[in-house]
Amino acid sequence: MTDDEQLAINRHVIEQFRAGGPVDGMHRDRLVLLTTRGRRSGEPRTTPMLVVDDEPTGLRFVVASGAGSPQAPGWFHNLVDEPVVHVEADGEEYDAVARVAAGRERAALWERLVDAYPFFTDHEAQAGRELPLVILDRVAPPDGPAA
Repeated sequence: MTDDEQLAINRHVIEQFRAGGPVDGMHRDRLVLLTTRGRRSGEPRTTPMLVVDDEPTGLRFVVASGAGSPQAPGWFHNLVDEPVVHVEADGEEYDAVARVAAGRERAALWERLVDAYPFFTDHEAQAGRELPLVILDRVAPPDGPAA
C-alpha cells in the first residue's frame, strides 16, 4: 500500500469515527485518534490506531508497530520530540503525555498484549525491532483532577 492510499484510508476512518457511527472494519471501542505535533512542520497530525486498556494496571497504551514496518511510524517520532498529545476515544477527548514503556513494565504489558492480540508477535518479527508500547498518561484538566 502506498503512503497516499494509507492517508486516504486514515482520513476515511477519522471522518467515520468523528461522525459517531460505525467505522469500516474496526471496533470503535478499540480505536483512538491520536494527534501529535509534526516535528518538522509543527502541524497537528491525527492517526487512528488500536488502543489497549490494560485492566490490571489501569494504563491505556498504543503500539508503534507500523504494521510490521522496519521503521517506527511517523507519529511515534513526533511524540518522542513532543510527548504532549491529544486523544479522541469513543465518547471522550483529553490531552495526555506519551511515554514509552520500558523494562519490566514493558515486558508485562507486552505479555498481556500478545495474549489478546497475537498478531503483534508477527509484526515484531517482521519489523526486526522491538515494538514500542506508548502509554498515554492523561493530563489533569486545569480546573481539577483527571477523570
